[in-house]
Amino acid sequence: MKRNKPKYKKIIDAAVIVIAENGYHQAQVSKIAKQAGVADGTIYLYFKNKEDILISLFQEKMGSFIEKISEEIAGMESAKEKLLLLIEKHFKLLSDDHHLAIVTQLELRQSNKEIRVKINDVLKGYLKVLDHIILAGIDRGEFRKNLDIRLARQMIFGTIDETVTSWVMNDQKYDLVTLAYPLHHLVVSGCGSTEIS
Repeated sequence: MKRNKPKYKKIIDAAVIVIAENGYHQAQVSKIAKQAGVADGTIYLYFKNKEDILISLFQEKMGSFIEKISEEIAGMESAKEKLLLLIEKHFKLLSDDHHLAIVTQLELRQSNKEIRVKINDVLKGYLKVLDHIILAGIDRGEFRKNLDIRLARQMIFGTIDETVTSWVMNDQKYDLVTLAYPLHHLVVSGCGSTEIS
């Protein structure tokens, strides 16, 4: 499978850098090839076109994150702790890779409808993890019984996503990971077991 080949990974990592530094529309395949240290033609052995590189990049990076986080939270009891870990790991992933943060928060948003549809397919995996955490929280009495799961999922994902976007737009000047705990507190308060009159 091509995903496990070293050149595939090199091209993906090179694409993250080139797209972040040049913008998606100015990121020529030749620049990605040069950054990866491969011939231009080699790119086409692994990817159909630049669009395919962008989609594959997101599938690879976000898919890997979803797999890892699912494994890590599987053995945990508390839904609140699972949620904190998810937020911390999400922030750490993007804090550790500033180029990836620019690509996920800015460049993927400017893409065409076809790319957005494929990106949303990948995000479904992330949202399923959130649903699992929310349902566990309701079952354990950590979250309200009458909590609207869909609305809670949108609130949690939207808050995480907007916090990262704001950090990127502010030139990543502050420590993103330190925002995990206060964000978690806000979200848990919103989902909490006390009824709102």
